[in-house]
Amino acid sequence: MKIISQPAGPLLGNTEIPGDKSISHRAALFGALANGESSFNNYLIAGVTHTMLEAMKDLGIQWELDEDRLTIFGEGMQSWSTPRNSINCRNSATTMRLLAGALAATGTAGVLDGSQGLRQRPMSRIIKPLQMMGVPITASSDGRAPLSLKARPASRPLHGIDYKLPVASAQVKTAILLAGLTADSATIIREPGPSRDHTERMLASMGAKIDSESCTKEFSITISPLSQRPLSAVRMNIPGDFSSAAFLMVAALITPGSEIKMGNVGLNPTRTGLLDVLRGMGAAIEITNQAEQHGEPVGDLTVRYSHLQGTQVSGSAVVRMIDEFPIFAIAASSADGLTSVRDAIELRHKESDRIAVLCKNLKDLGIEVNELPDGFTIEGGKKISGGRIQAHGDHRMAMAFTVAGLVAASPVSISGAEMIDESFPGFVQSLRTLGAEIYGTE
Repeated sequence: MKIISQPAGPLLGNTEIPGDKSISHRAALFGALANGESSFNNYLIAGVTHTMLEAMKDLGIQWELDEDRLTIFGEGMQSWSTPRNSINCRNSATTMRLLAGALAATGTAGVLDGSQGLRQRPMSRIIKPLQMMGVPITASSDGRAPLSLKARPASRPLHGIDYKLPVASAQVKTAILLAGLTADSATIIREPGPSRDHTERMLASMGAKIDSESCTKEFSITISPLSQRPLSAVRMNIPGDFSSAAFLMVAALITPGSEIKMGNVGLNPTRTGLLDVLRGMGAAIEITNQAEQHGEPVGDLTVRYSHLQGTQVSGSAVVRMIDEFPIFAIAASSADGLTSVRDAIELRHKESDRIAVLCKNLKDLGIEVNELPDGFTIEGGKKISGGRIQAHGDHRMAMAFTVAGLVAASPVSISGAEMIDESFPGFVQSLRTLGAEIYGTE
């Protein structure tokens, strides 16, 4: 599918953001580990979450989906069944890594596989710590999918470990924390920076004992074994996904005359690095009606067109905006002056090599960009030219360059735009409702 985005008038009005992808992933999985009926409103219905729900079905978990309300009928960790075939994680590394931790915790045998793209994603970062805990998990010869886990009897608990992550990663952290639920002692995870903490917040609300500490050089999370205590069922309204809101936010910031409002957006501080960086660049973003829902901070955002200035991004800020760099690059292209991104080598291991693909697509649209081993620099303030770009199987790349077309000198054509449905199925319609001119072709 191809999307063609072109300049139009200002973006104006109110819009709602679909449920948070990271929280929706965890809702389905953690509800399946709990005892009792868990329910989640505003559950994200998209490609990646459908993949997790199909995996739950393969493992014998009962669930119902009524519009955007998900109900999980959990019967505890002992209820999981060995799947007849390998579990297809499709293109979702989150599904694979989180499921590996859950299978480890329940002692369930299974094979986790996926698309050719997913088979290229590194999995050794979860395999090593899980093996240290006694999890019978193996991978292909190069440490990539498919992953195979053998059954483990309940009489043989896993071992608690004290493990330092070389790179802060919420997915790797979650896999270890889940395994730690059935370990024989506490498990400690140390990170060089604060990765998103949805897992800690949700597990704590379900009765798990989790403690977090931070110092100058590292962040540590300690999880205690459940012992005989099951996880409790939970009922939750899932906040709007900040990573999805980011595309509409930048679209309003760079389109003259725009003012949009987005309600009930998740404002977890481990996710809002982009918000802080954009405000530092001069963005007019107002937060109102702040509240907390099951440990997750939320609020309403009002975003107005702003004259942005170039900036520097590195260190812990990178982790807090790791999924937003494609759309951040569009903001940087529209800002005055030089923007520099460093310490972001993790971007080379996403749905695409986001550094290489991003830099190529920016160059194709006339942006002055310099690719670095761990980031890039952008000389902003020049008009984005029109042209054709490829999404390279990356939903965030497709959405980012759709936004670029709104302020380009001529239309921008994005091939492979069907990937947008992986995380934000209503993205194009949301922009059209606000006033954007976007149309698609098969």
